Amino acid sequence: MKFHLPSTEIFVPDGKPVAEAFAHITHLGIGAHQDDLEFMAFHGILQCFHSDTEWFGGVTCTNGSGSARTGPYANFTDADMMAVRREEQRQAAIVGRFGAMVQLDYSSEIARDATDTRLREDLRAILAAAQPRVVYTHNPADKHETHIAVVVPVIQAIRDLPRDKRPQAVHGCEVWRDLDWLGDAEKIVHDLSGNDSLAAALNGIFDSQIAGGKRYDLAVMGRRRANATFFQSHGVDGSDALAFAMDLTPLAHDDSLDIIAYVTGAIDRFRADVVAKLQRRIGG
Repeated sequence: MKFHLPSTEIFVPDGKPVAEAFAHITHLGIGAHQDDLEFMAFHGILQCFHSDTEWFGGVTCTNGSGSARTGPYANFTDADMMAVRREEQRQAAIVGRFGAMVQLDYSSEIARDATDTRLREDLRAILAAAQPRVVYTHNPADKHETHIAVVVPVIQAIRDLPRDKRPQAVHGCEVWRDLDWLGDAEKIVHDLSGNDSLAAALNGIFDSQIAGGKRYDLAVMGRRRANATFFQSHGVDGSDALAFAMDLTPLAHDDSLDIIAYVTGAIDRFRADVVAKLQRRIGG
């Protein structure tokens, strides 16, 4: 693989040759920032954690230079934060038993530039080399601009591949906007029950974000618990931790589908459901 930035890093925790490590990857997470994979693609990490045949690969697209910082990190420069966050992501790859971890090192500004095709081309190279069965990435209704700047080139990069080389499934996951609003029949439900210790270990590695002013660790675990409790209004909880994803597989397999129309279709169905429930009580 040839990448556009010389600062791109491929880290293989168990020391296998890169080609061998990529050939083994079955589940690939592609996130904007260091820590996004652990928060949104934990399901994929779990699928591979105890397996001898399934391997999780990670891709972080940006360099983390613009992250919030306070406390012990208050005086860190952008360069300091980039180094810290890169090392945190390496440590998470070790703890999570990743098959490979790629840090592409783009600035958020480059990633958000729709006219710059380098990120898309790098992602295409990774997808072609790994040929994962499942891809986890951001959902296209996410609140964060850089997350949207990643999911769009992910879909574009997948569409650049021959059809027989594309992943079987693509999950658009929760980070900066949850997917509770998505119709239950449309949700991909990730059951993460019974794995709080591993989740806490992975989340806690990103100290530069937690001690730096954002309690992502508590927020992510709380969201998973809330999803489990509020998923069904009748009956006892069947899980103690759920994460939701939007099914992006149709976008990956049907090049004629418009991304905006696909997402707004889900929003329109949510609106129609809200209106229908109210109309049954109010009339009209």
